Amino acid sequence: MEGMLKGADLVLLTTVGRRSGRQHIVPLAYLTDGADRIVLWASNMAAAQHPAWYRNLAANPQVIIEQPTSAGIDLFTGTAHTATGPERAGLFGMLAEQFPHMAAHQQQTEREIPLVVVERISGLTG
Repeated sequence: MEGMLKGADLVLLTTVGRRSGRQHIVPLAYLTDGADRIVLWASNMAAAQHPAWYRNLAANPQVIIEQPTSAGIDLFTGTAHTATGPERAGLFGMLAEQFPHMAAHQQQTEREIPLVVVERISGLTG
């Protein structure tokens, strides 16, 4: 992938639209935080507002993740929450280490960029 996420691992995140009720799929870079947790960041390229996918999962935290693996695709349901306090600080440190150019977005916007933790609920067949 070219651009800011060149070389990053990507997942497909499926959320349910907060107004439409329809499923929306977006590709996102992520960090791994343990076997059953991934971390997404709602940078929106340092825009003044949160991205639509974040607003959708804030309204409905049940999501579907499609994560490429060496064996194929890991498809699972998860519950998302926004990290706060010490959890956010630790995760932001991981983000800054692995993607310093993405972490720098925090200095380019007045809003706090949400770090979203998705915890696996169960696997799906796909």
